[in-house]
Amino acid sequence: MNNSTDLIIIGSGIIGCAAAFELSKAGYKTINVDKNSQPGSGSTINSCAVIRLTYSTFDGIALAYESFQYWKDWEGYLEMRDSKGLARFVNEGTIIVRSPDSRYERMMKLFEKIGVTFDLWDAETFAEQMPFMNNGSFYPPRRHDDEQFWDEPRKPILGALHIHDGGYVTDPQLATHNLMVAAKAKGAQFQFNKEVTAIRQRAGRVLGVTLAEGIEIDAPIVINISGPHSGVINRMACVEDEMNIKTRPMRHEVHIVPNPIGVNPSDYTSHFTDDDAGVYFRPETGESLLVGGKDPDCDPHEWISDPDDFNREVTQEKWNNQVLRMAKRIPGLPIPNKPRGIADLYDVSDDWIPIYDKSSLLGFYMAVGTSGNQFKTAPPVGYMLTQLVDKVENGHDHDNDPVRYNAPFSGLEINAGFYSRLREINMESSFTVNG
Repeated sequence: MNNSTDLIIIGSGIIGCAAAFELSKAGYKTINVDKNSQPGSGSTINSCAVIRLTYSTFDGIALAYESFQYWKDWEGYLEMRDSKGLARFVNEGTIIVRSPDSRYERMMKLFEKIGVTFDLWDAETFAEQMPFMNNGSFYPPRRHDDEQFWDEPRKPILGALHIHDGGYVTDPQLATHNLMVAAKAKGAQFQFNKEVTAIRQRAGRVLGVTLAEGIEIDAPIVINISGPHSGVINRMACVEDEMNIKTRPMRHEVHIVPNPIGVNPSDYTSHFTDDDAGVYFRPETGESLLVGGKDPDCDPHEWISDPDDFNREVTQEKWNNQVLRMAKRIPGLPIPNKPRGIADLYDVSDDWIPIYDKSSLLGFYMAVGTSGNQFKTAPPVGYMLTQLVDKVENGHDHDNDPVRYNAPFSGLEINAGFYSRLREINMESSFTVNG
């Protein structure tokens, strides 16, 4: 192992590998250090890998809009072929069922400003387009043991948005492997089964990391992209106290159910989110659907104190809540007796918006609070981190004059300050996750 490099990245998930690729292209000698055995085998492997534009802020939509250009020409972006094959982006659109408390008018204005194409459906059009779905309103979402859960809807849904671009990546771990191979082709190095136990520093400047076996790797720049372990690493670096926005891990479940009976899979969109019923789904291989929850008020969040110690089995309670809500919308949805799915952690910030920023420790950066909602933006986040590191390391005062740049594909201005650790809680956030 090389004991010195230009830059250490802690984590080799989808964003960690994208950062390695972009920074290596920019000329940095990088080493990714990961406690797991393979790229993307942390929380990334259990991502629904949804590629969507449905955010509640201009900056969130702009970054997602930019990301589509990377996924649409994945091989062209990578500039190589992976012997394992390339991840596939299924782009068949997104449908959102509206609810009374969601902020669609603002989102549609942002879509128009950015150039996102969409259609606005009323309840009748929704029924025509999605005839296998119930177009009644179940709002507000309820738990399955609520006595009103099975009440028939008394009125139709408020309508739906059909966004022309939207979908998912078929294999999130393969996409991460693709990025690792592309990064290696540019000179990046990766070290797996290596746990960081200390962030070394002197006189307010990062010096590198120490691994569990006592090995030290020296670097003047370290980036924390460790997913649900981000808070652990930030505390290790002694930078958390000065952060106004912090992160913590939250347990989440996604369930796997068979395709609706008597419905051709080509009849439903690749990504469906139901704010009225509080669920979302996307098609999965093996003639099945992935069904997740929209974190409605009736479902308490499950915060985890130790990201290495949590229940990795799906629970009957969450299965009943999420799958039965989905079955109300899709009456032909089969419901197996035994729950099946995945349980993993999201790395969540206080306002559910990620942090892409420097820190009070010179040379220590972070891309955290990303799990569950930023898989899609990994490539442009890698580019953003490169712009941020370049400018700050050359003397730019990012805290007082946030780094801004024009996105390479869309030309939209990206304000990295939007993702500052020092920001106030952004009340325009949806405070939820979707895939």
